[in-house]
Amino acid sequence: PDVIAQHPERGYVMGRHANVRSLVVPVAWAALSAAPAFQELMAVMQAGPLADVIAWPVMEQRKERLHATICGNLPLDDALPAQARATLAALGPIRIDLRGLFSGNLNTGRLYLRLYPEKRGGVNVLHAVQDSVQRPRSGLYVVGLFNLTDRLTPAQGDWLAGLLRS
Repeated sequence: PDVIAQHPERGYVMGRHANVRSLVVPVAWAALSAAPAFQELMAVMQAGPLADVIAWPVMEQRKERLHATICGNLPLDDALPAQARATLAALGPIRIDLRGLFSGNLNTGRLYLRLYPEKRGGVNVLHAVQDSVQRPRSGLYVVGLFNLTDRLTPAQGDWLAGLLRS
């Protein structure tokens, strides 16, 4: 019930956006699910007190579409400017790390993995991506992973708080 149901200004209704263009960092399920740290997290989540409120079928449906949005709501009708394309091409592949479970204060019906981008010369590479399409820089990038089907009980909340701190 605490997943954002809609955001009229952004054309978002029940997990679906109106047709927009976004720049995202895709996350390969095969690589993620093969990582020992992720396997450990999954075992903890499946055995823990949140197991009954995680929408496991939703995870199965979304596993091939996992991503972190870097710049959202770009106009559909405009091609990326040549300068933006050149900047993105010059960046080449970008290395990322996914670490730790994250629970925000906006969409409290979902748990995320935090994405940490590569730094080049001490600078967050994703800032160059955001600059290339004239979007504000951000420092938080998340991959939605666990959708919750119900509000947490106090005991579940305490357990999750402990997990988030660990």
